[in-house]
Amino acid sequence: MLRQRANVQSTPVIRFRPHPWHGLEVGPEPPQILNAFIEITPFDLMKYEVDKVSGYLRVDRPQRSSAQHPTLYGFVPRTYCDERVRRLAPGAKRGDGDPLDICVLSERAITRNEIIVRCRVIGGLQMIDGGEADDKIVGVLENDYVWGAARDVSDVPSVLVERLQHYFLTYKLVPGRRAQARVARVYGRHHALKVVRAAMADYEAAFPASAASAAQRRPADGAARRR
Repeated sequence: MLRQRANVQSTPVIRFRPHPWHGLEVGPEPPQILNAFIEITPFDLMKYEVDKVSGYLRVDRPQRSSAQHPTLYGFVPRTYCDERVRRLAPGAKRGDGDPLDICVLSERAITRNEIIVRCRVIGGLQMIDGGEADDKIVGVLENDYVWGAARDVSDVPSVLVERLQHYFLTYKLVPGRRAQARVARVYGRHHALKVVRAAMADYEAAFPASAASAAQRRPADGAARRR
């Protein structure tokens, strides 16, 4: 009991909630294994997103259509889609100015949002929305009993990727209006890792103070995990 109490006392504690975008770690082994902050689940009929100022989840808008997201959906902390991400998306005029989006496959239903999910990158969708690079990374829940062994998007049924494409091409679609979004291609793990690296580099360029603060904390975090 005394030993357990000492271990608890020596574990670093964050006394205030960190900002999901700027205060959480990008992941334990980036760019392969990442943290995903989940904003929307397959059971949500509202579009939620993190408020960039406060870090709290807010209602962005109700889903206009009957479409529901096929997977868990959120973003990778400490990433940013700017010039380096744009260079990887031919036809895009700029990055979308948001953290990198990620879709996470999980065999078991996860019904709540505003959680951190550890996942392995297997591919992505090269989406261009209104001229902006808006990539959707695809990952699988780490240690998932069904999808955990997947290492590339080709390892999962193609219908799952088709559902993602259909959702992103239609969820904002209004009858009689021209679609602004298109999926240029589906790519595998190799290119997805390039996109993650580019988004991490874009973040470091856009938010140098936050990136430096994260680098200073990593040795202590690693020491805590080794105990």
